[in-house]
Parts: sequence; structure tokens; C-alpha cells
Amino acid sequence: MNSVSTWTLIGIGPEGWGDDILAGVLVTIALALATLPLGLIVGFLMALGKQSEDRGLRLSSDIYTTIFRGLPELLTLFLVYFGAQRLLNLATSATGLPEIGISSFLSGMIALGLVFSAFASEVFLSAFRAIPAGQTEAGMALGLRRSRIMLLVILPQLIRIALPGLSNLWMNLLKDTALVSVVGLADILRQAGIAARVSKEPFLFFGIACALYLVLTMGSSIVLGSIDRWTKRGEVRR
Repeated sequence: MNSVSTWTLIGIGPEGWGDDILAGVLVTIALALATLPLGLIVGFLMALGKQSEDRGLRLSSDIYTTIFRGLPELLTLFLVYFGAQRLLNLATSATGLPEIGISSFLSGMIALGLVFSAFASEVFLSAFRAIPAGQTEAGMALGLRRSRIMLLVILPQLIRIALPGLSNLWMNLLKDTALVSVVGLADILRQAGIAARVSKEPFLFFGIACALYLVLTMGSSIVLGSIDRWTKRGEVRR
């Protein structure tokens, strides 16, 4: 294959695959960004549950994290995409409502969010344990409500302590978005795979996919490094 045909294949237009792959990049970024808040919120709640005085709540949180940390991400995706769809159809048919479909994007967001939150809960739990209990007691002695103590005292420290672990989970999340291509989501990997099959140039297009994932992870490293420095700005002054 000469250089002209290479540029034609990766170009934007009817004969090129560049626009399709760029669309896949946007889908990958959108899926990761949509999953992140879901995973963080559920993971934070699970970490709170593990510290609860209620034994049932602690047990439920432990079971949740054990299941979704133990299952392969791909299997979790299949359970959500096929299993949740089946249960939803049974529920709608029983109530006489029209069938509701679960898109591959939503299935991927839920499945990856479940896995992300299970691991994030352990990161948050370790960060909670790194904060001295005396700070909560001091806040209560000052008359602060627990919600205010969490917001003003605990949460700022929690973010700083948990950020390195959460950064690693974000990197894993970016890579795990490629799994959703197996249920039809037009992300980077699926678009590269289609282009490779049609053009019969797998090395070219899968190489481009590798480069794009590396660009995304390197860009994320730069952004997360800036956030980490910002959270530690007070320590630098000291």
C-alpha cells in the first residue's frame, strides 16, 4: 500500500475512515465521562455503607463490592445488556406497557459504572481511614452538624488522599470502554475494526486505535497531574 492510498484511507470523506474513527473517539470520551460520576457517587455511598453502624448495610456494601470486583467486566456488561433487557421486557409486558429498549451506550455506562464504583469504594474507604477520627470529634465539639463536617472537613481531605487511586481507576475506565464495542457501540475499537475489515488493513487501523487510546490516557495524565498539584497547593506552601 503506497502513501497516497494510506492518506486516502485515513482521510475524511466518502473514501476515508477518518471521520468515522473521530466519531468513535467522541463516543469513547462521552461514555467514560458519563460513567465517571455514576461510579464516583455509588462508590462513595458504598464506602459510607462499609463504615455504617448498621450491620446489614455494611454486609450489603461488602457483598456489592465483592461481586463487581470479582466478575470480569465483559461478563458484567453481558449481564446488564442481555439480562437487564430481559427483566425490563418482562416487567413491561406484565404491566401492559410498551417494551423499553436499553441502548448499548446505557448498558455500557451502567456495567462500567458498577465495576468502577466497586473499586472506587475501596479507594474511598482507605482515604476515610487515613483521616484522623479526632477531626470529626473536634467538629462536633464546635457544634457542626455531621453534614457540615463531611462537607468542610472530611471531603476536601478525602479528595486529596483518594485522587491517586481514583486516577488509576479513570485510566482503567478509559481502556474498558473498548469492551462495549462487542455490544455494538460505535466507539474507537469498533470503528477501527470495521475499517480494518473493509479495507483489509488491520495493522493500520488498529495501530491508529492504539495511538488514540495512548493520546487519551496521556492527556488524562496531564489533567489529573494538574488537579493533584492543585489539591496539594497548601502543602507546597508549608
